Amino acid sequence: MRIITINTNGIRSAAKKGFFEWLKKADPDVVCIQETKAQFHQLDENPFCPVGYFCEYHDAEKKGYSGVAIYSKVKPRKVNEGLGWHDIDIEGRFLEFQFEKLSIISLYMHSGSASEERQQVKFDFMERFMGYLQSLRRKRREFIICGDWNIAHKKIDIKNWQGNQKNSGFLPEERAWMDTLFGEAGFVDAFRVVNQQAEQYTWWSNRGQAWANNTGWRIDYQVITPKLAPLVKAAYIYKDERFSDHSPLIIDYDYTLT
Repeated sequence: MRIITINTNGIRSAAKKGFFEWLKKADPDVVCIQETKAQFHQLDENPFCPVGYFCEYHDAEKKGYSGVAIYSKVKPRKVNEGLGWHDIDIEGRFLEFQFEKLSIISLYMHSGSASEERQQVKFDFMERFMGYLQSLRRKRREFIICGDWNIAHKKIDIKNWQGNQKNSGFLPEERAWMDTLFGEAGFVDAFRVVNQQAEQYTWWSNRGQAWANNTGWRIDYQVITPKLAPLVKAAYIYKDERFSDHSPLIIDYDYTLT
């Protein structure tokens, strides 16, 4: 089972840059997308619902903002749009596909970089979402939560860690939250199961020469329940083409989707 997650920073923009042609060659079983920045009615079915996939979009109410989507070769048994939290769901940040014994989620965590007010909104979501994540561990199914979590966990996950300790995405409180996620809460960073290398980034600022100098952040994850960890076989960050300010994160699992 190959799963790709990517923040497209506008799915129509990514389409113009060749995203869907590449996706066909990559041949994933599941695709999780964040920041579609579109209402589904604004999109033509082709290419925005690729042939051979069951597709679902969860849009933000605000046009040109946020939004998540999932494509899957296997039709899910159930689709959950949103968390049932009005303030989160109107921003289109959470979409779940439930299969027989596995759920796959596309998540777009808030960015707090715009203002202190938005950082507080992010902190509020993080607090509530941790409780939700802990409740998932009590369910009799496995979970893969794909998406842009907007937090670089450790120093290895960000090029300029010293200069970013007071910036949203690498604040001590955010990093401690990730410690809890991968510690007490019991989830696993699937990428790090098979790749412990430094300078493995998924996002680069559009300012300066961040891409050219690989001054990046690893803020896109596939977060999994522990029983799936032995099934992670390979992980890649695709950088040969640029579809967005984020790169696709590709992870292969020894798992058959049903």
